[in-house]
Amino acid sequence: MPYIAPEVVQEVKRMDLLTYLKNYEPQELVHFSGNTYTTRSHDSLKISNGKWMWWSQSIGGRSALDYLIKVRGYSFMEAVEIIAGQAAIQPPVSASAEKKTEKVLLFPKPYRYTEYVVSYLKNRGIDVELIEFCLKTGRLYESADHHNVVFVGRDQEDQPRYAALRGVGTDFIGEASGSDKHYSFSIPAEESCREVHLFESAIDLLSYATMEKLDGKNWRETHLLSLAGVYRPAQKLEESKIPSTLVRFLKEYPHVQTIVFHLDNDRAGRLATKAIQTVLPKQYQTKDKPPLIGKDYNDFLCFRLGLQRTIREKKSQEKGRER
Repeated sequence: MPYIAPEVVQEVKRMDLLTYLKNYEPQELVHFSGNTYTTRSHDSLKISNGKWMWWSQSIGGRSALDYLIKVRGYSFMEAVEIIAGQAAIQPPVSASAEKKTEKVLLFPKPYRYTEYVVSYLKNRGIDVELIEFCLKTGRLYESADHHNVVFVGRDQEDQPRYAALRGVGTDFIGEASGSDKHYSFSIPAEESCREVHLFESAIDLLSYATMEKLDGKNWRETHLLSLAGVYRPAQKLEESKIPSTLVRFLKEYPHVQTIVFHLDNDRAGRLATKAIQTVLPKQYQTKDKPPLIGKDYNDFLCFRLGLQRTIREKKSQEKGRER
């Protein structure tokens, strides 16, 4: 039999069902009324005041462990491994400790046209099909005030939860007020997929997808996920945290088994890759595939297409001349 440390078992036993479902199976949780919840699979199962009762079967309990055994039919060891495994990926937030206030996402006002955005992305080598897909699915638009590119992160219900702003012809990079970093810019696969590709920015994600298309591959057959900004590991790599957007994605797409890293080809990108690989649960396989040429995947794409140097490269050379 597999061995699980007694202290881990005790910690698992302390987790109540509402905390478990809110953290690890939110799609299964349905608000009934007041502080009472039910589940999508069993509407006669009610959760309230730290306890649960499955009225149609006259079965009740307090912990998530009881629920997995009595309702889901798992063995004791299987149930312990499920809860402990989820907690290892994302430490649970107690349902009673959650904040009642929610962030309100304030989007920049959209511009009625998209000429600046389309021109900017085409000049960076992004394929027109990808640009049109992002515009059509609400993952991309142009802001009215400054004509910034707005990359939108959406949840599984297709609701916008995050917005990253990037200046056209400027160095401006920002986020919309109220953005939830758990939902950064992504393009999930069309069908069930066991692999997710991780990028530092939305432009790198689109650059990789463009190269997949150039190679005659289906760019929608794998999950594509960007990080919400530069990931900063802890001083001791083993104490680093998994990026919140990756934690959320792995929870929502449990079939994923492999994570492919495409982070930048600089010290920060290499260190970030190593840190995340170090703290990921052993159940995941990892591959490190940084750009073969240039600092990031957009550099790689521009070199491949023979496009003019990026603004960053031009400025870097200009600074070199000044010195």
